[in-house]
Amino acid sequence: MAHITSGELFRENIRGKTELGRKAQPFVERGLLVPNELTVGMILERISQPDARRGFLLDGYPRNLEQARALDRALAAQEKAIDKTLYIKVSDEELVRRLAGRWNCRQCGAVYHEQSMPPKQSGACDRCGSALYQREDDRPDVVRTRLEVNLKELEPLLAYYRKDGKLIEVDGELEVERVKEKLLAAVGRPQEVP
Repeated sequence: MAHITSGELFRENIRGKTELGRKAQPFVERGLLVPNELTVGMILERISQPDARRGFLLDGYPRNLEQARALDRALAAQEKAIDKTLYIKVSDEELVRRLAGRWNCRQCGAVYHEQSMPPKQSGACDRCGSALYQREDDRPDVVRTRLEVNLKELEPLLAYYRKDGKLIEVDGELEVERVKEKLLAAVGRPQEVP
């Protein structure tokens, strides 16, 4: 199953200086939602690639009711449909802590967290030794803006999937392994217990 992260698709397009990247960049940098017509086109293009033929997991998309309806229409035209929607529920305070503490390696892509998974040497990647950086959209003020924007759109989106029996809620503040177990069970892949 292909794991498709909308945020990473935007960052790839911004780095590649594509037309989509140039249009999306001002929204991403300010923590605002990228307009739906850009996002829907990008997602549809991505799920048409060979690795998504057997199924896909969308991460960070859809973010609002309009996107969900547009995705459903586009998938229906291909005789496909979303079968499950996973909602990992985490408090605002915890989300700010998690996101604002995230650091990345430009060289190898490793991700660290200043509290829960710090590198062995401050500011340097454990894998390749390159300098770590914090994404613009992980600054605390941008994270708070992202949350404010996203939460306004969240309840109608949850209600949309809840009414069709597609919504599965998972407590995202449990231990990482428990969250993983619940998510794998939700998508029909029970985790093997040693």
